[in-house]
Amino acid sequence: MGTREEAVRLHGEGFNCAQCVFCACGKYTGLDDKSALAIAGGFGGGLRCGEICGAISGAVMAIGAAAPFADADDREAMSRIAALTKQCTGAFRDRFGALRCLDLKRAGVPCDDLIAFGAETVERLIGKIEE
Repeated sequence: MGTREEAVRLHGEGFNCAQCVFCACGKYTGLDDKSALAIAGGFGGGLRCGEICGAISGAVMAIGAAAPFADADDREAMSRIAALTKQCTGAFRDRFGALRCLDLKRAGVPCDDLIAFGAETVERLIGKIEE
């Protein structure tokens, strides 16, 4: 099962959008499912207040784990994660027209579409890192 399919499957089990994307990207983050689900638990529903979409949050967390900026002196890593994050959010905005959970829901965008796109976006952007 691919990352996209795994993410959508998790949603069907009742996990939130952030959990689905972040957990399904475990082969990139190195985290086990239980840890990924726990970390992303509070990010669903737009941080539980309708703001940034959980699928986006999960994607950005996965990208951050795969391209870590964990040393304040590492300017290259800082620039890389900033660029990847902007590419991720830009891809969502281009595809769906918004980044806020409430705006996406009002527009009728299904969570499964956002989750699938989030997983695909992580794979695409991680591929750029690995090149």
